[in-house]
Amino acid sequence: METEEGKNGTAKTTALAPVSNAKGSIDAFASESNFATAQRMAKGLATSSLVPEAYRNNIPNVLIAMELATRVGASVFAVMQNLDIIHGRPGWRATFIIATINACGRFTPLRFRWEGKSGTDTWGCRAVAKDRESGEECIGALITMALAKQEGWATKNGSKWKTMPEQMLMYRAAAFWGRVYAPEKMLGMHTGDELEDVFNTSRAIQDAELVEAPSAEAVKAALEQAEAQTKPADDIKMHGPSCPANQGEACDCGVERAPGSDDA
Repeated sequence: METEEGKNGTAKTTALAPVSNAKGSIDAFASESNFATAQRMAKGLATSSLVPEAYRNNIPNVLIAMELATRVGASVFAVMQNLDIIHGRPGWRATFIIATINACGRFTPLRFRWEGKSGTDTWGCRAVAKDRESGEECIGALITMALAKQEGWATKNGSKWKTMPEQMLMYRAAAFWGRVYAPEKMLGMHTGDELEDVFNTSRAIQDAELVEAPSAEAVKAALEQAEAQTKPADDIKMHGPSCPANQGEACDCGVERAPGSDDA
């Protein structure tokens, strides 16, 4: 933004330069000039082979990533690498949430306080940190294996809660803490792990389409249709490419007609 003197001697502001945050990310929707600049930047990012599939040759998605980067104060590339799309809904990776909170400077680094006995339903943890300004200890919700089972997180097929419960307890505790004490860093969004639990899916199969196996009748009908479509080709081979029979006309080439041919 630039300031210039108006006719009446008062200062007025004109939007001549793109507005960016401390990380250099442009607020794409702050002004028309910002939007034009952001589109040029997005085009370059969208053609890179290093960005995730959801952003390749997809300028609108890149623009959204740029907007989110501005809001959380991160680089655009970091946002694209840590934003999962689960059934059309964006979700942060838990590691990115932890890193963003730790880097914001408002709190001491997140730590995890464990309770209960390992291997039992009482086992769980809560995220804790201190407000640097007030010194107040910020204590997050307790996440236990009992809660994970009651909510269905640990019972669905392919759940990481079955193979790495300790890691998942910390990830979920950090997400709950962030929504209470640093919601501006999460922008009201869930983590990708939480969205997977909500939709009962996983990143590996989220885009797969489940199609019912065709019935025996459908397979038979498809085969009969394919066989019928090959008959004209067989007829052409018998008569030759220049034979009038191929155009539906009578011919006297003396070649034996294909079964079912009506060009006598």
